[in-house]
Amino acid sequence: MPEITVRELDENDWAAYRSVRLQALQDSPEAFVASHAEEQAYPEDRWRDRMRRSQRLLAEADGEAVGVASIGPASDGSAHRSELFGLWVRPDRRGSGVATALVESGAEVARRRGDTHLMYWVGSDNGRAVAFASGFGFRPTELRRPMRVVSAEDGEEEAAMTLPLGGDRGALSPL
Repeated sequence: MPEITVRELDENDWAAYRSVRLQALQDSPEAFVASHAEEQAYPEDRWRDRMRRSQRLLAEADGEAVGVASIGPASDGSAHRSELFGLWVRPDRRGSGVATALVESGAEVARRRGDTHLMYWVGSDNGRAVAFASGFGFRPTELRRPMRVVSAEDGEEEAAMTLPLGGDRGALSPL
């Protein structure tokens, strides 16, 4: 298996981010708030603006994009917390360490910002995602919200999980 690298994108990488984001929307439309058709129509200036609002991470193997994630301020406005969102891995690379590499890079971005925790919202009925996050060190919180996806059924919710950003992933800190 080729080595996985993760690079932080900047505003000038908007086209690379757009390409992988559109792949993600086609592959997993139920996992995102927007639709492929909607985002495909966005002009360049809107993509550039998105790049400035959050840190976009691109996972690559053999020069090909194999996954993406974003790190931004916590959606609840909490100080010293970043939020991991938009995590997607190409179907043929799932289970190969791409998601782990993206989360590790995202945690490093949050640490450099001086954050103490990384939040990750997971569909409460998505056992694979909950298991991945738990195995990585994220722990459930009491926070819940309705799913904010294009095709969500009534009653679906997601739960916030948190990862303390101290030196030891297993040493949990209270929120």
